[in-house]
Amino acid sequence: MYIENTKLEDIVAPQNLVEDIMARQGLECTGAWDYDRKTFDRRFDVREGRYYLRVFTYAKSGDVGAHNAELCILKPVIGKYYYPHGVEYGEDEVFPTHLVKKCEELLANVQKDFAEMGITAQ
Repeated sequence: MYIENTKLEDIVAPQNLVEDIMARQGLECTGAWDYDRKTFDRRFDVREGRYYLRVFTYAKSGDVGAHNAELCILKPVIGKYYYPHGVEYGEDEVFPTHLVKKCEELLANVQKDFAEMGITAQ
C-alpha cells in the first residue's frame, strides 16, 4: 500500500543526512542497498502480523557505496510479511488502521525534520 501525500516524494538530500533523519524514526537500512539505490525499513510486529514501512531512495548523483550520493526519496509503502516468501504490497492486502496511522505519523516526522533543514520536495 503506497502512502500518499507525505510531501517526501522527490526530496533530494545528501546520503548521510537522509540516513540520520530516517534513523531518528527507526527507519534503518540493513543491507538493502546497491550502488544506486537504498531502502529504509521499519518493522512492525502487531496482532495482525508482521508489516514493514519502506522508504525507497535512489542516487540522483554520486555512489551509495562510496557514501557520497545525493538520494532522491520515492513514495513510501507498507507491506505485509509472509514467511517464507517475503513482503507483499498488493492491493488485496489489508492493513490495520492503527498501523497506517502510526506509519503516517512517522513519515510526517521525517518530512518535518527535512523541512526544518530547509529541504522540501522538488
